[in-house]
Amino acid sequence: MSEKNEKKFVPYVSASKSMPELTITAIILGIILSILFGAANAYLGLKVGLTVSASIPAAVISMGILRGIFRKDSILENNIVQTMTTAGEALGAGAVFTIPALFLWDIPISQSMLIFIVLTGGFLGVFMMVPLRRMLIVKEHETLPYPEGTACAEVLITGEKGGSNAIMVASGLLIGGLMKALGDGFKLFKTEIETGIYKFKNAVVGADVYPALLGVGYIIGPRISGQMLAGGLLAWIVIIPIIGFFGADSTHAIFPSTEPIKHLDAWGIWDNYIRYIGAGAVAAGGIITLAKSIPTLYQTAAATFKNLSNGSNGQASLDRTDRDIPIKYVILGTLVLIVIIALDPFVKVGILGALAIAVFGFLFVTVASRIVGIVGSSSSPVSGMTIATLLIVTLIFKLTGYHGKEGMVAALTVAAIVCTALAVAGDISQDLKTGYLVGGTPWKQQVAMMIGVLASGLVMGFILVMLHKAYTMGSAALPAPKAMLMKILVEGIMGGNLPWELILIGASISVVIEFLGLNSLVVAVGLYLPVHTSVPIMAGGIVRWLVEALSKSKEEKEKSSEKGILFASGLIAGESLVGVIIAILIWLKVPVPENVATENQWLPLILFIIICILLYMASSRKKELAKK
Repeated sequence: MSEKNEKKFVPYVSASKSMPELTITAIILGIILSILFGAANAYLGLKVGLTVSASIPAAVISMGILRGIFRKDSILENNIVQTMTTAGEALGAGAVFTIPALFLWDIPISQSMLIFIVLTGGFLGVFMMVPLRRMLIVKEHETLPYPEGTACAEVLITGEKGGSNAIMVASGLLIGGLMKALGDGFKLFKTEIETGIYKFKNAVVGADVYPALLGVGYIIGPRISGQMLAGGLLAWIVIIPIIGFFGADSTHAIFPSTEPIKHLDAWGIWDNYIRYIGAGAVAAGGIITLAKSIPTLYQTAAATFKNLSNGSNGQASLDRTDRDIPIKYVILGTLVLIVIIALDPFVKVGILGALAIAVFGFLFVTVASRIVGIVGSSSSPVSGMTIATLLIVTLIFKLTGYHGKEGMVAALTVAAIVCTALAVAGDISQDLKTGYLVGGTPWKQQVAMMIGVLASGLVMGFILVMLHKAYTMGSAALPAPKAMLMKILVEGIMGGNLPWELILIGASISVVIEFLGLNSLVVAVGLYLPVHTSVPIMAGGIVRWLVEALSKSKEEKEKSSEKGILFASGLIAGESLVGVIIAILIWLKVPVPENVATENQWLPLILFIIICILLYMASSRKKELAKK
């Protein structure tokens, strides 16, 4: 976009207008929500390996509180609150994809180490995004939509609808939390249902009847949900039965299993074989996704260096809406963080690890910030870039003398800091887009993001430890799929004991899936996770499809989707927050039921179907939509 066209854009609040923005009220509310949504997203990521954006529900909740309780009427304060909230959500996402592998190794982990990892990664993500703002958000305003950021701006601008929108989020939150409390809290019914297929040995289908998974499916839509389910069905009704069939007469254990296949049921085959096939598929899918982004990476990096060399980011603008944190402070802050990482006794990655963080961090933050502008934060290949970082760094560490647990921990720490930086950079990109549209002050948003990172980062280590003690990471209750994948890859490279045939089979599956024109990473995640996770996600996708298919116009479809996303976000937040509350009660050794009151599978199925109907009804309120 030319400079001339740039100046034609006028945000909702013009640069000449001054409104309350980075206020004490907004900061306090933002800190509270950043911690809550950080904990909720951490739980969700450990449960299903997926996280969702918190910007829209945060904006709605912020409007409800600031307008309804404090009687404040500043769209820019609301923007600051949602910016800080997404900091916690992004920090939770970056942390749970990597750090839980440290728990899986059962090594002593200090709170100081956990806090150091998430804070350095979070601050680097903010600093490294600052010089990219003018190029990605301003100059490419017409070409990079930043879907979550644009949608959030729309919610903020139409703030007079805040009352009904807040009710949608609150309704979903209540229903999701109640279902979680009754199922996993009071243990009144099973939260997992499962059945075999008649005369089809080892073929199993099932579902975790969690409202959060239903909400995830609605948000990501039927196409992505369907591809994820395809991966799950490929594993559970194709590959597992094949392994069981050909191994039925085997009397010897086949590595990596320690038991003959004929003694394994479907879950045993999944645990011993499908995990590795899925790991190879996800790794290959991530690398394929990253490879497809190389042209974007090159173009963005080249343009960034050109802008920096021209000094365009160092010129302070007179306009309030065009002021970033001064570039000298950004460079100084980044260098200080890199030096601290190199010398810090908590992580012990050394100069080599710190340099790797600087290089991979800046390169991947650059591409992540652009990619989320096209596909959104939920579809950003953060895991693929993290896997690439992990593989390269692990190999470098091994070649330079790092071995055993020390080398594995160092490599994973580098990947964890980079992953957190990518997640935070992607989210602040969306937030800065929102600010650009509504007329926020960039440097205030950047400061707010760092406050949110600090607030949620100081408690994230405690949240992870508490969840581990309550549910045990790596268990069926909290599988931590992405972290388990990182653990498998690091151990295999360092120790040389991976079942490479299974890994390569999974990688080959991803290549084939990519040639079929599908998203290999999404299908691979479905292959890696139990099908019980993909089925309820697909249910949410089907509800979204029905709502959109029955909408009579494009406007009605968009408004229906917006209502449904708010309700779905409430389902996710409600269940996730109650899950954290249950973990706190277990951690405090408060007596909670241990056994399910009934093994009846029909009750949870009926309750889940009712919630599906409620989600559909919330999305398709025809009379209300017509009025708007």
